[in-house]
Amino acid sequence: MEHVRLGKTGLKVSKLCLGCMSFGTPGGPTHPWVLPEDEAQPFFIKAIESGINFFDTANHYNFGDSERITGKALKAYARRDEIVVATKVGLRMSEGRPNDRGLSRKHVFDQIDQSLARLDMDYVDLLYIHRLDPDTEHEEMLDALEAVIQAGKVRYVAASSMWAWQFAKLREMQKARGYQQFVAMQNFYNLAYREEEREMMPYCASEGVGVVPWSPIARGFLAGNRPKDGQSTKRAATDKMAQGYFGSTQDYAILSRVEKVAAKLGVKPAQVAYAWVLSKSFVTAPIVGVTRIAQLDEALGALDVKLDAASVRSLEAAYKTRDVAGHS
Repeated sequence: MEHVRLGKTGLKVSKLCLGCMSFGTPGGPTHPWVLPEDEAQPFFIKAIESGINFFDTANHYNFGDSERITGKALKAYARRDEIVVATKVGLRMSEGRPNDRGLSRKHVFDQIDQSLARLDMDYVDLLYIHRLDPDTEHEEMLDALEAVIQAGKVRYVAASSMWAWQFAKLREMQKARGYQQFVAMQNFYNLAYREEEREMMPYCASEGVGVVPWSPIARGFLAGNRPKDGQSTKRAATDKMAQGYFGSTQDYAILSRVEKVAAKLGVKPAQVAYAWVLSKSFVTAPIVGVTRIAQLDEALGALDVKLDAASVRSLEAAYKTRDVAGHS
């Protein structure tokens, strides 16, 4: 496993990040398709044995269940000083309670303490703002994030999907105030959704911001989990986001090209989709979300898949501009 710097920081992370959204209480409030705690253990063991040291969760994922399972597993199988743990703040944590969401000083302070309690950790390495909060002024949000850093509860701060101009503005505000700037961007990026290449990716490359894409294989679509015959995996059948984003004629044209390159190389379609993301110099580590060990094996195997220029051109040729997605 190769380990690389996260942006311009001295923090070293594995080239794959294990996404822990897949673990929680089945039938839960946010992701009903997740695996329970006992079924999650082999994924953490396999990841750590394979050299993955980067783990991504969020308070929102089944309202804390993912954090609880992630923290317990990592405490059992890894040394705290050898792993990089990321969580998030901003999305709702209950139904109906007005202050149980957003990026207010109150919510950030409350949630970092609750996240640390669920993870059973003294600090998190990386805290993302999960999305921007239209009801909180940027100054209040940035002051709160800097405060949790100064309190020793967070080592680095980062952001998730937004417009490039918003991200640039926030980082300039942090710089002007003498605050630690966002060190990473976790954005929506894969062969079937490439709108981030227009402004966000060039900005991150120019500024030395780490890029940690979510949904690098289009929520499984590029692995073939939603074939045209109507058969699908359990997650594909119940993941509303996947159903809303992928399934157009263009998407299937891209999938066809992925499958052709995979057949030529003798690998799985998912490995081609991962290899394409990993081939981009501005990408630090894609987030790998898995519900079967075979899927994690495929992601690990993708690290050895090298795409030649002709294959890359073929994979990218079917893409056409689409509506921006993933910001909310």
